[in-house]
Amino acid sequence: MGKQATPRALPENEAKAVARMLRVSPQKLNLVAQMIRGKKVDTALAELQFSRKRISTEVKKCLESAIANAENNHDLDVDDLVVSQAFVGKALVLKRFHARARGRGARILKPFSNLTIVVREVRQAEAA
Repeated sequence: MGKQATPRALPENEAKAVARMLRVSPQKLNLVAQMIRGKKVDTALAELQFSRKRISTEVKKCLESAIANAENNHDLDVDDLVVSQAFVGKALVLKRFHARARGRGARILKPFSNLTIVVREVRQAEAA
């Protein structure tokens, strides 16, 4: 009489990866996430490889992790994977102080973000 296993939150043809505490604002990270949303994973990886945004390397790592999860944990075909969801959330914000003139201070906000990427297996027959 053990504890019941938690049912899987995602459908059987999906896998996900989460990158937490990325040192970038959610607004900037969302620009990169928009680039890959809805695209095939090989196209998305190529776009991230040649993107000039600094955070694109971290997004690429997260996408590669989602692909590896799909292949190794859920037995999905890598060639049929599509980025079904890529969404960004806020994490904590470090607050720093910058000394200004006349004894005043200015607040510096250093935001962190979370990124979740969900890949879905779409068969060629379904897509056609």
